[in-house]
Amino acid sequence: MTKKLTTSWGAPVGDNQNSITAGSQGPTLIQDVHLLEKLAHFNRERVPERVVHAKGAGAHGYFEVTQDMSKYTKAKVFNGVGKRTPLFVRFSTVAGELGSADTVRDPRGFAVKFYTEEGNYDLVGNNTPIFFIRDAIKFPDFIHTQKRDPRTHLKNPTAVWDFWSLSPESLHQVTYLMGDRGIPATYRHMNGYGSHTFKWVNQDGEAVWVKYHFKTNQGVKNMTSEVAAKIAGENPDYHTEDLFNAIENGDYPSWTLYVQIMPLEDAKTYRFDPFDVTKVWSHKDYPLIEVGRMVLNRNPENYFAEVEQATFSPGNLVPGIEPSPDKMLQARLFAYSDAHRYRVGVNHHLLPINRPRVEVNNYQRDGFMRFDDNGGRSVYYEPNSFGGPTETPEYKITPFPVSGVAESVPHDRDDHYTQAGDLYRLMSEGEKERLVKNIVESMKPVTKEEIKIRQIRHFYKADPDYGRRVAEGLGITFKEEDFVEKA
Repeated sequence: MTKKLTTSWGAPVGDNQNSITAGSQGPTLIQDVHLLEKLAHFNRERVPERVVHAKGAGAHGYFEVTQDMSKYTKAKVFNGVGKRTPLFVRFSTVAGELGSADTVRDPRGFAVKFYTEEGNYDLVGNNTPIFFIRDAIKFPDFIHTQKRDPRTHLKNPTAVWDFWSLSPESLHQVTYLMGDRGIPATYRHMNGYGSHTFKWVNQDGEAVWVKYHFKTNQGVKNMTSEVAAKIAGENPDYHTEDLFNAIENGDYPSWTLYVQIMPLEDAKTYRFDPFDVTKVWSHKDYPLIEVGRMVLNRNPENYFAEVEQATFSPGNLVPGIEPSPDKMLQARLFAYSDAHRYRVGVNHHLLPINRPRVEVNNYQRDGFMRFDDNGGRSVYYEPNSFGGPTETPEYKITPFPVSGVAESVPHDRDDHYTQAGDLYRLMSEGEKERLVKNIVESMKPVTKEEIKIRQIRHFYKADPDYGRRVAEGLGITFKEEDFVEKA
């Protein structure tokens, strides 16, 4: 008899795959207490290191505008050619612990904190433009598959591929991860992406959708699995050391920031859901527009104080930059700050590395490790009659329509294969061979044959040649009609 999935208080769960949203494109409703419970519990599963992105390296630098963006956004950080904004960046692996090796096959976190004149703006992305899932209700389960088996305390390839094979939306990212870019040569030689769609709003209240691309000026360079394994045994901190030494020696790495701009109306008719983080926007449809240059030119003085205690949240936005209905982004707006409140403390924003470079005025008081004057004797509530800080109406978010029946709604577009297949077909013959080799080596330890076959069907749907090669590599008899009929 199948056990019922329940909440932590024992109530049966009706849908564990789709969060409750207003219509198919959201936004997510805060009444989905099962989602909130999962995310809140997930954030508290490790003490005290980060649950994900535990192993990382950071550096200080600046961002310089090379093309004024005031046509699209009133965010001052992107306006005025030559304008410089100080920033801090943290690169990281995702699944490993603090002591894990840098050169593993894993996405890399790419988090940028801009210390702007309007407050901190955090762009918290990865070195991939896409992700494995598109609804955050699945995120704790996904990360569990990347962590250690609770019985053996070993990594579990069966869990990894079981989840991926049952979550076909992951195929695009799996293809990217298992390809050449799955292991960057260094942090300096990889691109960074905001991954999600955001909204830019200009001074006149006109809005557009936007995606961010940081292109490395050092050139993209990657590492084979064989070289990565050798380095992991010789120097597990290879990427951390490389970044530190490059900056210390005056070889300052830099990236050029580009954006893609989509008119709001296009989102309704674009051939892919523009808010689906498992998809990309075609560069032919929405060409890259240069914004500026990011340079890293100063190492931290103390790793713990600056890199380990740095906190980033996609909810740290500034006027002119707003969220989109992306379901993953909507949940991250809550989950990241909640993780920081648990890991570093409710007053994490007062730490020097996280503190804005502008005056902060609010009515938040007390809490663990409050190490400033706690607001002194100033008025501590609002509204008040004593001249306390008040809201500024012109900084309210731009209104957007929301409609739909409140329920656990899946995405209304389920083409998981076109973009994964396009990525495969873009690869050279050598890239395809390495991709298949990496997949086969990763899947060989999977203990259930049905998981392998289920995943091969996904590869086949993306491109028949893709599926055939993986099947042959795994020694699985390939009958074309089986894969076509069950596709």
